[in-house]
Amino acid sequence: MLRLSGVWRTYQVGESQLVALHDVTFHIDAGEFLAIVGPSGSGKSTLLQIVGLLDRPTRGSVALDGRDLEALADEERTRLRLHTLGFVFQRFHLLPGLSAIENVALPLEAAGVPAAERYARAASLLETVGLGERLTFAPAQLSGGQRQRVAIARALANHPRLILADEPTGELHSEDKANVVQLLQRCHEEGRTVVVVTHDPEVAAAAQRRVEIRDGRVRELRA
Repeated sequence: MLRLSGVWRTYQVGESQLVALHDVTFHIDAGEFLAIVGPSGSGKSTLLQIVGLLDRPTRGSVALDGRDLEALADEERTRLRLHTLGFVFQRFHLLPGLSAIENVALPLEAAGVPAAERYARAASLLETVGLGERLTFAPAQLSGGQRQRVAIARALANHPRLILADEPTGELHSEDKANVVQLLQRCHEEGRTVVVVTHDPEVAAAAQRRVEIRDGRVRELRA
């Protein structure tokens, strides 16, 4: 599905150059559940930003379904993200002034879905993640686990093929963590590709396959 070949990501810091990714080559197969593990500052989030088309490599290539993405304009990359990828973040990234259903409906609005249809789908998704009675609640009225479930519902709004989750349980207690892992497993069982960046061994253990990143270098781990 997605392949990185010889990817480097460097940043200029004053007169020095910081290497965040070092000649990374690896693949993500369609329909798999992959965990990317490693300590803080190892390059995990940088790698996810490259995979999620939020950043471009300094060198190397990223291909989706065999198509090199380097030549795509920013508008095309945005459209590809909207319809192919779903994002789940550690700190939820919900808009505080909107209700749960309005937050979930946002990607559908961006995709041009009519209002009645997008709110019906948002309500259905919130019901699926166990929040059917919290549709009109603002994020501040929800627990951390509930907010993350709203975020997962939002990530699923436009029927993405690939779910990218960056430390999705990092702010959660044990019970909430287990619920979020179960939802990600359900996404995988429904045929989606799921990639989770995590430093939590319990979360990584739910994946079929694991890769480790240290000092910007990636290596395969035993499943």
